[in-house]
This record gives sequence, C-alpha cells and structure tokens, in this order.
Amino acid sequence: MPFADVNGQRLYYEDSGGDGPPVLLSHGFLMDHDMFVPQVADLSDVYRVITWDERGFGATEFDGQPFTYWDSARDAFGLLDHLGIERAVFGGMSQGGYLSLRAALLHPDRVRALILIDTQAPPETPDKIEEYRVMVDTWVTNGYLEELAAVVAGLIIGDPDIEPHWKAKWQSWDPSRLEAAGGALLDRDDISDRLPELAMPVLLLHGTQDSAIPVSRAHEICEAVDDCRGVVEVEGASHASNLTHPDLVNPPIRDFLEGLPA
Repeated sequence: MPFADVNGQRLYYEDSGGDGPPVLLSHGFLMDHDMFVPQVADLSDVYRVITWDERGFGATEFDGQPFTYWDSARDAFGLLDHLGIERAVFGGMSQGGYLSLRAALLHPDRVRALILIDTQAPPETPDKIEEYRVMVDTWVTNGYLEELAAVVAGLIIGDPDIEPHWKAKWQSWDPSRLEAAGGALLDRDDISDRLPELAMPVLLLHGTQDSAIPVSRAHEICEAVDDCRGVVEVEGASHASNLTHPDLVNPPIRDFLEGLPA
C-alpha cells in the first residue's frame, strides 16, 4: 500500500500513474479515496489521477490531534511534493472542496483549476452545527450505531444500493478519529470573502437533491470567483453526486479538463 509521510501524518494514496496532466481528488467527510472510483476509471486514460485518504479517514495513519482544513490543504501539497508534482487540478467533494478551496488560496500558482462537487465556502448554519455535533459526539462515544449510520448514509449517499459498502467501511473505522475530524468540519472558518482572489478556472457540480448543502451554495461560488466555467446541477443526486451519478458528472468534468489552457 502506498503511503506518504507528510506533516506528521502517514497519508494513504492511490496514483493512476502516467504522464498525463495531474488531477488530485479529495473526498468528503466519512468517505475515503474509494468514492472516486468512477472518476478514476473514466479519466485515467488521459490524466494522472491521484486520490487519497485525508486526516481521520480511511487507511491514513492519523496522529489524532486537532486540525483544520488549512492543515489538510497543506497535506495535499505535501502529497504532491512526495509525488514530484508541482501543479495539479484540485477536485474535491464537500469536505474535499473545503480543503481544495483553501489550497487554492494558499498556493494559487500550484492549483491549475478547481472542480468543486457538492461543497460551499461558508461554515454550516448554527442549527446544522448543533445537529451534526450531536451526531459526531454520539458516534465517538458509542461507536458505530446502525440507526445513526442509516441517517448519515441517507444524507451523504442517498442510494440504497451503494450505502451498504460504506456502512461496512464505517464499522471497521476507529470512531475516536471522528473527534478531531468533526472539529475540523464544524469549527471551520468562513472563506466566502476570499473567493474573488481565485483566478483559476472553476467548475462546480451539485446534486439537485442535496439536503446537506443547498445547490445555491454552488451558484454563490460561481458568482464570486473570477473564472467560473459553470454550475452543473446533477438531476436527482444527493450529496455524493460523483459517486451515485457518474454518468451525469464525468462528461462535464472531462469537457472542463479538455478545455483548460496548457
């Protein structure tokens, strides 16, 4: 299994290899690199697609300390350094979008373009912060609970054919890791005012049935950045639109990548 020692973490990653333009894909909360299997399969004929497990999730060996998505963004650059990649397209779903946006603010010269899937710039509303904090605290204290997992799976995935795969993963993960990961999610800063700093091309994709983040958040980003290439509303998709509706997500991603300046 490939790992990169970065910022005190041992990051698990997968690399399709090749000499194509690099694309780094970052997963959402309670997910891992596996959520991008449909995109890797579709894009790796032309692009070098890298997926990874962020702090607190998957096979990454995480130190358990509190962190922010600015730290996760620095992890992403550390992974690229490990792979000898100077500049890449950053793609991210939800939490992966939070870190990708911050990466673009930290080192815009290293972010060729952004692909933002079911994500947003501001933090959660106070009501959602309270709701999600109860969920995280319950999971940390009690471990995997089927009733809670069913609620979370419905919120994130919304596809009963796919949900069992992820529930099995959740059962195998150490619930204590969610304490720090939940803190990063729920206590994150608002970067809305900094969006006009982003000059690279941006593509947004968002499920029309996403109850975690409204599609209006995608349009807000599009209106604020300098070079928005459009918002793709993924009909019928919930929060993980790239996972559940790859037939609607992959073609616009490929078109976007093909249209980027060299």
